[in-house]
Amino acid sequence: MANKNLFTRHLENLCKKYPSLTECCTSIQAAYNILIKTVHKKGTIIVCGNGGSAADSEHIVGELMKGFLKRRPIEKSLQQRLVDAFPEIGGTLADNLQSPITAISLTCHQSLTTAFNNDVSADLTFAQQLLGYGKQGDSLLAISTSGNAKNVINAAILARVLEINVIGLTGASGGKLKKLCDVCISVPESSTPSIQELHLPVYHTLCAMIEAHFFSV
Repeated sequence: MANKNLFTRHLENLCKKYPSLTECCTSIQAAYNILIKTVHKKGTIIVCGNGGSAADSEHIVGELMKGFLKRRPIEKSLQQRLVDAFPEIGGTLADNLQSPITAISLTCHQSLTTAFNNDVSADLTFAQQLLGYGKQGDSLLAISTSGNAKNVINAAILARVLEINVIGLTGASGGKLKKLCDVCISVPESSTPSIQELHLPVYHTLCAMIEAHFFSV
């Protein structure tokens, strides 16, 4: 159930800590609205990026797929089914598993990505994975500090054709990626390290807002 006061507070706290991000609040709210719709429809949040943005992709998935700021107990019906089916161990699973927000990073499949890079093209690797994982109504969170990473742009192009939402996370210019996005969060910095320093609080806030919407425990 949505906790409007809590997720609004997350956004307000972000702008207090990072005043330069105040200009991004509208795009962050728009990105949140898209991601909430994806999760409500049992869709997947798919994340990609290169270098430091690849690490950010993994980080985001880590916050979404388990409890971030809140406990996320699994549904009571599933808890009971686990206990009934496997009395010796089911209770441990029931007590400790956490409800996920379904998300996947395209940066972590080494055998697939290195094979495709070698056999076809590194510029198309994210697009190839998106073709396999993505479906209409999912959301692609495409991270590129410059907004010009070819493999990220190609994934965004495919996403548009597959009717997958595209949310960009970039630096000030937005680059070529900006025109492909439903929403582009362009943080007001131009150097890669400075952009990355602002990307982290932005996506932490998005993860906290999404969690607050779905989990009230």
